[in-house]
Amino acid sequence: MKTFQTLSEFAALVGQEVAVSDWITISQQQVNQFAEATGDHQWIHVDVDKARAGPFGAPIAHGFLTLSLLPKFFESSFEVVQSRMGVNYGLNKVRFMSPVPVGSRLRARMALLACEPIDNGGVQMTWQVTIEREGVAKPVCVAESLVRRYP
Repeated sequence: MKTFQTLSEFAALVGQEVAVSDWITISQQQVNQFAEATGDHQWIHVDVDKARAGPFGAPIAHGFLTLSLLPKFFESSFEVVQSRMGVNYGLNKVRFMSPVPVGSRLRARMALLACEPIDNGGVQMTWQVTIEREGVAKPVCVAESLVRRYP
């Protein structure tokens, strides 16, 4: 995990990969809990036996479950000592490029695309987050995430 003292350090990092998260293993329990929380009970996610006979040979995580892991990926990648809070400000682009079979390990690479000052001494950062599956070259998701951080 990287440690930054202040938000001002990010301005010099625009255009660079800033951090890589820890690996996260996707469990069937997570997939089932996500299905309960969202009401998305499609068989390819929650019916293990039917999914094994399906197109991916196993149940797969919801794309939005993968996307919802962004805060966890950020949290395991870096901290800013002099920042009291971060706020998810939204997304510009999201693509789900390949499936995430249950049992997969995922991690994220964060590249800083922009860092702009906002009110109250904060910054708005635009991140390209590339989520990769262990052992697979093609990313499972690429998202442009907007985060606001405040000192």
